[in-house]
Amino acid sequence: MDIKTIKLYLHLSESLHFSRTAQAMHVSPSALSRTMQRLEDEVGAKLFQRDNRSVSLTNAGVEYRHFAEQTLDHWTKLKTKIDPKQDLLRGRLNLYCSVTAAYSHLPGLLDRFRREHPLVEIALTTGDAANAVNEVKNNRADIAIAALPDPFPDSLHFVKIDDVPLIIIAPTYHCQVQELLSESYIPWDRLPFIVPEHGPGRRRVDNWFKLLGLTPNIYAQVSGQEAIASMVALGCGVSITPEVVITNSPVRDRIQVIPSPIDIPPFELGCCCKTKSQDDPIISAFLKIV
Repeated sequence: MDIKTIKLYLHLSESLHFSRTAQAMHVSPSALSRTMQRLEDEVGAKLFQRDNRSVSLTNAGVEYRHFAEQTLDHWTKLKTKIDPKQDLLRGRLNLYCSVTAAYSHLPGLLDRFRREHPLVEIALTTGDAANAVNEVKNNRADIAIAALPDPFPDSLHFVKIDDVPLIIIAPTYHCQVQELLSESYIPWDRLPFIVPEHGPGRRRVDNWFKLLGLTPNIYAQVSGQEAIASMVALGCGVSITPEVVITNSPVRDRIQVIPSPIDIPPFELGCCCKTKSQDDPIISAFLKIV
């Protein structure tokens, strides 16, 4: 066995999903399967129980995971000890955040991190902020910039970056939505709402509806706050969205803010990682600069 095989095994023992591990570790699923078969032959025991629907660790697999974790830890310490530049971290950090966070919060974090740890490779993936926590839970990211979910999983660790206000946005140009907004009072029950498909944003919007006793007229359920801003700018409806999304949006000139009849609690934005990963040297170093 070699260190690469051990890393593949440890990732697979967490994800329990061959395709996810293959994608995250940049190998083909067939190559991963062959590597695990060779490892099982070398160990002399079956490490994974596989069927058409699921993958699980056998008793031998659990025991081997302990051995692999200790071996990788010893290897990392040995490399640090014999490396003439032992004060410089090396390796790869997989980050996930929304497109907006990549503009608003990530640059400052990366500037400080790269000044202190220039040899660490940064791999950044952007997508829907609502998926950030799952990206970490499913081992596709080491750290994600995310809104603090409620409830927060015990398996994750969260370091706060900022408070992000939520605002109600509407289109600025003449359309049916504008006509409704021009009435003597805002007819919240008749306004078409564009809402997130899921995640903390959707829960915050649903709670706002509940507190108002409102049965909403939902025009669309959309993945990604940036896409929601675009639909509002096109006159499709109104939405509750993080203020920072509009500040960094290319369509901000086509959007106006309308007052909310009740307070909308802000998001707590931060970096999350797996609890058991926070002592990893690279992950720990990144969290320290937050």
